[in-house]
Amino acid sequence: MSVGHNLRPAVVDARRWTQILIPYRTPSQARSIAELAITALPLVALWTAAWFAYSLGLWWACLLIAVPAAGFMVRLFLIQHDCGHGAFFSGRRANDWVGRVIGVITLTPYDVWRRVHAIHHATSGDLDRRGIGAVDTLTVCEYHSLSRWGRLMYQLYRHPLVMFGVGPAYLFFLQYRLPVGLMRGGWQPWASSMATNLGIALIAATLGWFIGIKAFLLVHFPIMLFAATAGVWLFYVQHQFEHTAWEHHGEWDLHETALYGSSHYDLPALLHWFTANIGMHHVHHLCSRIPYYQLPRVLRDHPELRAVGRLSLLDSFACVRLVLWDETQRRLVSFRDARTSA
Repeated sequence: MSVGHNLRPAVVDARRWTQILIPYRTPSQARSIAELAITALPLVALWTAAWFAYSLGLWWACLLIAVPAAGFMVRLFLIQHDCGHGAFFSGRRANDWVGRVIGVITLTPYDVWRRVHAIHHATSGDLDRRGIGAVDTLTVCEYHSLSRWGRLMYQLYRHPLVMFGVGPAYLFFLQYRLPVGLMRGGWQPWASSMATNLGIALIAATLGWFIGIKAFLLVHFPIMLFAATAGVWLFYVQHQFEHTAWEHHGEWDLHETALYGSSHYDLPALLHWFTANIGMHHVHHLCSRIPYYQLPRVLRDHPELRAVGRLSLLDSFACVRLVLWDETQRRLVSFRDARTSA
């Protein structure tokens, strides 16, 4: 597995990259509209095809169609993600309103998610500011200091069946119905959550009126579940890899942890397309205002960034067992590794 830390001496200082990447930040209005169209229209077509298969009693076909439909749903969510960073359109109003409309489709309240995600970008890799917008990660010492019950609960939370099975469904279907993380943040987070919930209810009621609520749920639920699972997996792999970067606040540096604490998930071309290049996450964290369709050009122009934090698809499966940050070895380790070191 390629590791970012071994490559630090070979690349330009992380802080300088923020200046180098400025020219890539300008979005193309025409390109953004085209990207939105080639994502939303196929999703609508596939959703309709899945419903038609369901109406004919072809359950297997409905589930098969749900897989590519989920791919387009993931891509739509990542357009919402770029809107949240102000990267998809040049104007804030266009970003925000497109993001809010997409949020109804992805079941994600846009303004709440945008604020929580901004906290994630501002604190990623900071051991003293964990807890919002990221996967909960304990250090080895913190884990050993827990009671037996506490260790069991953490093991359950980090179990793959919970992390990638129960977790995505809970996150998108339940947690996002309330402004979790911003419950005391004033009326705006509540307005975002409730407006999104209202939009979801209106769409469900309208489609339920025309095709039946049972048909709507049985068509839409698999698409959303597959998309949510893929989304959680992507977010996990972007930061939960062996040689990621964590520091206590006194030693933490925003640019260093952006570059070395975020992976370059080097996927096959088709998966890069469906995931809107979000695997180039180290570049995204260095400069979140770069539209996703500009990220491949960054790596073409600056090949020295390609090997930093690189994970192949095969490499990424090994990340599942990495659950604790070892401050001595400066890497993520498994429960077994932690027991051995103890």
